[in-house]
Amino acid sequence: MTSDDMPENDYADAVAETGFPELDVAHEEITRLKEQMLRIAAEAENTKRRAERESNDARAYAIQKFARDLMGVADNLQRALQHAPRDDADPAVKNLVVGLDMTEKELLGAFERNGLKAIDPARGEKFDPNFHQAMMEQTAEDVAPGGVLQVMQAGYELMGRLVRPAMVVVADKASGGAEPPKGGYAANGAGDSHGVDKKA
Repeated sequence: MTSDDMPENDYADAVAETGFPELDVAHEEITRLKEQMLRIAAEAENTKRRAERESNDARAYAIQKFARDLMGVADNLQRALQHAPRDDADPAVKNLVVGLDMTEKELLGAFERNGLKAIDPARGEKFDPNFHQAMMEQTAEDVAPGGVLQVMQAGYELMGRLVRPAMVVVADKASGGAEPPKGGYAANGAGDSHGVDKKA
């Protein structure tokens, strides 16, 4: 039986029995070097995983700055569509409105395909400070306190990370509607609360 076939404790005992102290020292050195090698291998694996995670994050969020710039385009398109004369009899105006609609749909589709999702809460949805920024409070008969009354500007999240909160008007404590439904947007790490400005 060679030293490679022997369990480590039996090998150590066999070395001790030989009466050669140099072998004891060599065995201790081998044990120390094995432990050191295992530590180095574990550190290398951790470094590799960390580098992969950072690389994946960099790829996933590389479009964040570009997406922020395009959000302004989406906002302006939405404002143009809100004020577009949809019932105008002029064919040129009708075609312009249709073109604006198509452009907005294509832009929002491009956002979706690249992981950028709009945050546009429905009226009455519970205010979520992780995804909404309250711009003011108002009293409403049909919305419970803490519910969203109106979206002033849609927000966006990129692959679960908040890029811009939705700017909303929130029902104040004097409001008398039914309690908002539970749920809404799940908190996913975007959790700083945004202040509420009371409407004068």
